[in-house]
Amino acid sequence: MKRFVLAITGASGAAYAKRLFDCLKGNAELHVVVSDRGVELLHLELGLKTSCFAGENVTLYKNTRVNTSIASGSFPLDGMVIVPASMGTIGRIAAGVSGTLIERAADVMLKEKRKLIVVPRETPFSTIHLKNLLALDQAGALILPASPGFYQGQKTMQDLIDFVVARILDQLGMPQDLLAPYQS
Repeated sequence: MKRFVLAITGASGAAYAKRLFDCLKGNAELHVVVSDRGVELLHLELGLKTSCFAGENVTLYKNTRVNTSIASGSFPLDGMVIVPASMGTIGRIAAGVSGTLIERAADVMLKEKRKLIVVPRETPFSTIHLKNLLALDQAGALILPASPGFYQGQKTMQDLIDFVVARILDQLGMPQDLLAPYQS
Protein backbone atom coordinates (compact mmCIF):
# COMPACT_ATOMS: atom_id res chain seq x y z
CA MET A 1 0.00 0.00 0.00
CA LYS A 2 1.37 3.40 -0.96
CA ARG A 3 1.95 6.00 1.74
CA PHE A 4 1.10 9.67 1.14
CA VAL A 5 0.95 12.97 3.00
CA LEU A 6 -2.06 15.17 2.27
CA ALA A 7 -1.48 18.74 3.45
CA ILE A 8 -4.25 21.34 3.40
CA THR A 9 -3.35 25.01 3.73
CA GLY A 10 -5.21 28.29 3.77
CA ALA A 11 -5.77 28.84 0.07
CA SER A 12 -9.30 28.56 -1.23
CA GLY A 13 -10.09 25.15 -2.70
CA ALA A 14 -10.83 22.83 0.22
CA ALA A 15 -13.07 20.79 -2.11
CA TYR A 16 -10.00 19.58 -3.99
CA ALA A 17 -8.45 18.27 -0.77
CA LYS A 18 -11.61 16.54 0.40
CA ARG A 19 -12.18 14.87 -2.97
CA LEU A 20 -8.56 13.71 -3.13
CA PHE A 21 -8.85 12.30 0.38
CA ASP A 22 -12.04 10.44 -0.53
CA CYS A 23 -10.35 8.94 -3.61
CA LEU A 24 -7.24 7.83 -1.70
CA LYS A 25 -8.93 6.66 1.51
CA GLY A 26 -8.89 2.88 1.62
CA ASN A 27 -6.40 2.71 -1.27
CA ALA A 28 -3.38 4.22 0.49
CA GLU A 29 -1.97 4.96 3.91
CA LEU A 30 -2.70 8.64 4.48
CA HIS A 31 -1.03 11.16 6.75
CA VAL A 32 -3.14 14.32 6.86
CA VAL A 33 -2.01 17.75 8.11
CA VAL A 34 -4.25 20.82 8.08
CA SER A 35 -2.95 24.34 8.76
CA ASP A 36 -4.92 26.66 11.06
CA ARG A 37 -6.21 28.63 8.08
CA GLY A 38 -6.95 25.33 6.32
CA VAL A 39 -9.20 24.39 9.26
CA GLU A 40 -11.07 27.69 8.83
CA LEU A 41 -11.50 27.19 5.09
CA LEU A 42 -12.74 23.62 5.48
CA HIS A 43 -15.51 25.02 7.63
CA LEU A 44 -16.14 28.13 5.52
CA GLU A 45 -16.16 26.42 2.12
CA LEU A 46 -17.51 22.95 2.95
CA GLY A 47 -18.98 23.14 6.46
CA LEU A 48 -16.53 20.42 7.56
CA LYS A 49 -14.25 19.83 10.52
CA THR A 50 -10.89 18.08 10.38
CA SER A 51 -12.61 15.03 11.86
CA CYS A 52 -13.90 14.32 8.33
CA PHE A 53 -10.35 13.14 7.56
CA ALA A 54 -10.64 9.88 9.44
CA GLY A 55 -10.61 6.23 8.56
CA GLU A 56 -8.57 3.08 8.51
CA ASN A 57 -4.94 3.77 7.58
CA VAL A 58 -5.41 7.52 8.18
CA THR A 59 -3.38 9.56 10.68
CA LEU A 60 -4.31 13.19 11.33
CA TYR A 61 -1.59 15.51 12.68
CA LYS A 62 -1.57 18.99 14.19
CA ASN A 63 0.46 21.35 12.03
CA THR A 64 2.30 22.57 15.12
CA ARG A 65 3.62 19.07 15.90
CA VAL A 66 6.87 19.05 13.94
CA ASN A 67 8.33 16.04 15.77
CA THR A 68 6.46 13.31 13.85
CA SER A 69 7.36 10.48 11.51
CA ILE A 70 6.46 12.41 8.33
CA ALA A 71 9.01 15.10 9.29
CA SER A 72 11.85 12.59 9.05
CA GLY A 73 13.71 11.44 5.96
CA SER A 74 13.96 7.97 7.46
CA PHE A 75 10.17 7.55 7.19
CA PRO A 76 9.49 6.26 3.66
CA LEU A 77 6.77 8.12 1.77
CA ASP A 78 5.56 7.72 -1.81
CA GLY A 79 4.49 11.32 -2.16
CA MET A 80 3.08 14.46 -0.63
CA VAL A 81 0.36 16.70 -2.00
CA ILE A 82 -0.26 20.22 -0.72
CA VAL A 83 -3.78 21.02 -1.87
CA PRO A 84 -4.76 23.77 -1.81
CA ALA A 85 -1.33 25.36 -1.41
CA SER A 86 -1.31 28.92 -0.12
CA MET A 87 1.28 31.30 -1.47
CA GLY A 88 2.54 31.86 2.08
CA THR A 89 3.24 28.15 2.48
CA ILE A 90 4.82 27.99 -0.98
CA GLY A 91 7.06 30.96 -0.16
CA ARG A 92 8.25 29.48 3.11
CA ILE A 93 8.99 26.08 1.54
CA ALA A 94 10.79 27.75 -1.39
CA ALA A 95 12.92 29.68 1.12
CA GLY A 96 13.73 26.55 3.13
CA VAL A 97 11.83 27.79 6.18
CA SER A 98 10.14 24.96 8.08
CA GLY A 99 8.33 26.25 11.12
CA THR A 100 5.32 23.95 10.76
CA LEU A 101 4.79 20.26 10.05
CA ILE A 102 3.55 20.97 6.51
CA GLU A 103 6.66 23.01 5.73
CA ARG A 104 9.03 20.48 7.34
CA ALA A 105 7.41 17.49 5.60
CA ALA A 106 7.66 19.30 2.25
CA ASP A 107 11.30 20.16 2.97
CA VAL A 108 11.97 16.48 3.67
CA MET A 109 10.30 15.45 0.42
CA LEU A 110 12.57 17.80 -1.51
CA LYS A 111 15.78 16.83 0.27
CA GLU A 112 15.00 13.12 -0.13
CA LYS A 113 14.09 13.65 -3.82
CA ARG A 114 10.59 12.28 -3.28
CA LYS A 115 7.43 13.35 -5.10
CA LEU A 116 6.05 16.67 -3.84
CA ILE A 117 2.98 17.98 -5.65
CA VAL A 118 2.02 21.58 -4.96
CA VAL A 119 -1.46 22.71 -6.04
CA PRO A 120 -1.61 26.50 -5.89
CA ARG A 121 -5.05 28.09 -5.98
CA GLU A 122 -4.30 31.74 -6.53
CA THR A 123 -4.90 34.21 -9.31
CA PRO A 124 -3.28 36.27 -10.58
CA PHE A 125 0.29 35.27 -9.73
CA SER A 126 2.66 38.05 -8.72
CA THR A 127 6.31 38.03 -9.72
CA ILE A 128 7.14 36.82 -6.20
CA HIS A 129 4.65 33.93 -6.52
CA LEU A 130 6.16 32.93 -9.86
CA LYS A 131 9.71 33.06 -8.47
CA ASN A 132 8.72 30.88 -5.51
CA LEU A 133 6.94 28.38 -7.78
CA LEU A 134 9.99 28.29 -10.05
CA ALA A 135 12.25 27.70 -7.04
CA LEU A 136 10.08 24.75 -5.98
CA ASP A 137 10.06 23.36 -9.50
CA GLN A 138 13.83 23.64 -9.70
CA ALA A 139 14.11 21.89 -6.32
CA GLY A 140 12.11 18.94 -7.69
CA ALA A 141 8.49 19.72 -6.81
CA LEU A 142 5.71 19.31 -9.35
CA ILE A 143 3.56 22.43 -9.70
CA LEU A 144 -0.01 21.43 -10.58
CA PRO A 145 -2.23 24.53 -10.51
CA ALA A 146 -5.90 24.07 -9.72
CA SER A 147 -6.78 24.95 -13.32
CA PRO A 148 -9.48 22.62 -14.60
CA GLY A 149 -9.83 22.01 -18.32
CA PHE A 150 -13.12 22.28 -20.17
CA TYR A 151 -12.30 20.20 -23.23
CA GLN A 152 -14.00 17.01 -22.06
CA GLY A 153 -17.43 18.51 -21.59
CA GLN A 154 -17.29 19.32 -17.89
CA LYS A 155 -20.70 20.64 -16.85
CA THR A 156 -20.81 20.75 -13.06
CA MET A 157 -18.65 22.05 -10.24
CA GLN A 158 -17.93 18.42 -9.31
CA ASP A 159 -16.68 17.77 -12.87
CA LEU A 160 -14.22 20.67 -12.50
CA ILE A 161 -13.02 19.44 -9.11
CA ASP A 162 -12.66 15.90 -10.46
CA PHE A 163 -10.56 17.16 -13.38
CA VAL A 164 -7.90 18.56 -11.04
CA VAL A 165 -8.06 15.62 -8.62
CA ALA A 166 -7.71 13.16 -11.50
CA ARG A 167 -4.54 14.94 -12.58
CA ILE A 168 -3.18 14.69 -9.01
CA LEU A 169 -4.00 10.98 -8.82
CA ASP A 170 -2.32 10.40 -12.19
CA GLN A 171 0.84 12.10 -10.91
CA LEU A 172 0.77 9.94 -7.76
CA GLY A 173 0.53 6.82 -9.92
CA MET A 174 -2.84 5.95 -8.43
CA PRO A 175 -5.65 4.52 -10.52
CA GLN A 176 -8.59 6.83 -11.11
CA ASP A 177 -11.83 6.78 -13.03
CA LEU A 178 -12.72 10.45 -12.52
CA LEU A 179 -11.47 11.52 -15.93
CA ALA A 180 -10.97 9.40 -19.03
CA PRO A 181 -7.80 9.99 -21.02
CA TYR A 182 -8.29 12.65 -23.66
CA GLN A 183 -9.10 11.34 -27.12
CA SER A 184 -9.48 13.60 -30.12
